[in-house]
Amino acid sequence: MIFIKVITNYNTCIYLTALILFTACKTDGVVFENAICIENISTIDPVDGLKNNQTIVIKDERILKIFNSEDLTLSKLNNIINGTNKFLIPGLWDTHVHYAYTTALTPRMSDLFIAFGITSVRDTGGNINVVKKWKDKALAQPQNAPRIFMAGPLLDGLPNIYNGSDKNHPNLSVGLSSLNGITKQINFLENKGVDFLKAYEMLNPEQFVHIINVGHKKGLKVTGHVPLSMDVISASNAGLHSMEHLRNLELSCASNSEELWLERIKMLQQGKTKPGSELRLSIHKAQQEIAIKNYDDTKANEILEVLKKNNTWQVPTLALNTFFSRKYYANEQYQKYYRFLPDSVQSYWTERSNVLLNYPVTKFRKQYDAWHYKMVKKIHQANIPIMAGTETPIAYLIPGLSLHEELAALVEAGLSPLEALKTATINPSKYFNLQNQLGLIQQNMWADLIILNDNPLDNIKNTTHINSVIKQGKVYTRKNLDNLLNKLPSKN
Repeated sequence: MIFIKVITNYNTCIYLTALILFTACKTDGVVFENAICIENISTIDPVDGLKNNQTIVIKDERILKIFNSEDLTLSKLNNIINGTNKFLIPGLWDTHVHYAYTTALTPRMSDLFIAFGITSVRDTGGNINVVKKWKDKALAQPQNAPRIFMAGPLLDGLPNIYNGSDKNHPNLSVGLSSLNGITKQINFLENKGVDFLKAYEMLNPEQFVHIINVGHKKGLKVTGHVPLSMDVISASNAGLHSMEHLRNLELSCASNSEELWLERIKMLQQGKTKPGSELRLSIHKAQQEIAIKNYDDTKANEILEVLKKNNTWQVPTLALNTFFSRKYYANEQYQKYYRFLPDSVQSYWTERSNVLLNYPVTKFRKQYDAWHYKMVKKIHQANIPIMAGTETPIAYLIPGLSLHEELAALVEAGLSPLEALKTATINPSKYFNLQNQLGLIQQNMWADLIILNDNPLDNIKNTTHINSVIKQGKVYTRKNLDNLLNKLPSKN
């Protein structure tokens, strides 16, 4: 039973149960002690949609109660946030991030995520000690950082791709050659506290299936890229829980996919002595354009039926995959946010963004980008679950801000604004079996919330019009958020 303090007309204080309160005497207002009350706000729940004139009571880091504002008179003694003409959405997820990719940026990432309303993230590959350091900090101070769900390093075959060979391929993976080695690595990661596993492109089918089987026994979901040695249907049937980037889907959807696959196996065998990054790039260059030109809609529909049957979730990273046509990095407003990055990162990103501004977009690249939009729409129409993820900080995707770019791309692909919001709120929560704790604006949920100045259902880009962010009951006002953005570390 919840007890609420009431101030009566006779200036005396009494304690009544919630049941008695709303059937009893006339009051000057209800007091919720040690709570935050957001009054008269429009809520946008990913399932229930828009509700106007709501009052949200937050206490002990959770949503305590939700009322229609006209049914409740708050005492001025409360800690009240005026929500008039504002909109409340759940805190957002970015389900594809890499804390360990750019070490100069790593110490800034948690602040940037909070500043842009990203209250939970899924780190999909990197040095386990680096990522665990930031996850542990978030666990120790959960109101000051996003929740971090981590995979540890990419589980790759040999030659592994992200082996630290160059700036674009830092050491994010482990190259595995035996099934016993895979088991040992997964045992190690389990002891480190990973939340899921990430399988990568240079694995052979036997290794890939072994990772999934060991992961299943340990209760760990497996996400990843469909290996170059496999087709999408085989990977899904093996038990892959989620696919990143739609990677290698284009080959499986081609009318000549069998021919391309046999050619790919031959290229893999012949390229064993090449660096993994070079081998993968050469295969994609040789086959992606052919696959797109031979796209077969009937074949694509058959594949989507399998993905639906197997509940193989999709993380399309659409803003990344349409990198050349969207050119978000060349937008003057987008580049203004580079000033919140460490000096070395800011300088490099600005230079590269301006170079890419005049980079010619080939006819194939336009076709390839258009194919991604089409496939995301088809995946959505097939009711295959989608999660919003970005790949930040790869491709000049600013931590936090990049998720809003992804939401806009998903709407361009054909999702409604509310459907796009689901991909960054309740869907990731369901993926981690947290749907009773996160992702909705409902009683007893963690108070991870964003107050917006404008309605994102009118224009999804309004998700960037952030008034305040609430992380487990801690309120970050616009001033607080600006301070986070400006809190640059010492020069790198």
